Amino acid sequence: TYTLEEVGRIFKVTRERVRQVESKAIRKLQHPVRRRRLSSFIEEQGADDLS
Repeated sequence: TYTLEEVGRIFKVTRERVRQVESKAIRKLQHPVRRRRLSSFIEEQGADDLS
């Protein structure tokens, strides 16, 4: 696990920018359509892992 500051150093951005990008990504993943598609994908992958 990396801190925001460590990620910022890796990508040469501020920790605040890392926080902003993380926040936006989480919001996108919480969108109802994306959430359904992601859930379906995860369920399919889980079924593949069991066989």
